Amino acid sequence: MNYIDLHAHMISRTTDDYEKMALSGCVALTEPAFWAGYDRRSADVFADYFNHLTTFEPARAAQYGIDHYTWLCLNPKEGEDRELARQVLEIIPEFLDRPNVLGIGEIGLNRVTRNELATFKDHVDLAVNHDQTIHIHTPHLEDKYKGTKVIVETLAADSRVDPSRVMVDHAEEHTVGMILGNGFWTGLTLYPVTKTSPGRAVDMIERYGTERICVASACDWGPSDPLAVPRFIMEMRRRGHDEALIRTIVYENPIAFLSQSAHFRQPREQPAVAAAS
Repeated sequence: MNYIDLHAHMISRTTDDYEKMALSGCVALTEPAFWAGYDRRSADVFADYFNHLTTFEPARAAQYGIDHYTWLCLNPKEGEDRELARQVLEIIPEFLDRPNVLGIGEIGLNRVTRNELATFKDHVDLAVNHDQTIHIHTPHLEDKYKGTKVIVETLAADSRVDPSRVMVDHAEEHTVGMILGNGFWTGLTLYPVTKTSPGRAVDMIERYGTERICVASACDWGPSDPLAVPRFIMEMRRRGHDEALIRTIVYENPIAFLSQSAHFRQPREQPAVAAAS
């Protein structure tokens, strides 16, 4: 089955992972800007990173027939540094016209501090002023509910923000209802330890349905799985869900959300030639 992985940090993955994803049916993916494992010290470093996301990664993905898209921002972990945030936000507009840029993301909160919230609001201003879609990171573990609530309330209070153009990612059982109830798209992240499993994701879909819900691997340099979406498909099949329902979640829903970006193009469907192992 063809699928779109809505959240994959391919800068941290080997080229072999692109091949495995293509063999299992991946036809497109999106790569939000994220933390490098250390706090970057200047806007110049971010410019190099954004250039990599808009040149090298699309070319690497194309070797395997995968369309690569990206989102740009200063990651929430670095949002505490207000001066760095100001400098990075000044250069982002230079990259927004590049053909694989979908919008602003993954923005959000990490420890839910005053400075992080100010940086988050600055990113929202940038997105609104440049008519960009938004991809949201919600905090991990103990900060999940508090951070998600602050994010949702902040966006809901801003009349300029269209919830249908916002993806609030990393939802879990105690936050998914809040996100969907305010009209946003939500992402269920198939990532061990800090997010959710394929089984838990299926549980949430069986409870809430498929409207405005997507799944993704969020594969990065941590313990993660670039084949997490095929494993989700397998779990859906194991529970007896029909192929049309599964396709809605892993292919049609991502297209519906991403098509709101002027740069997104519906991928050409390809036959999967191998199963996830």
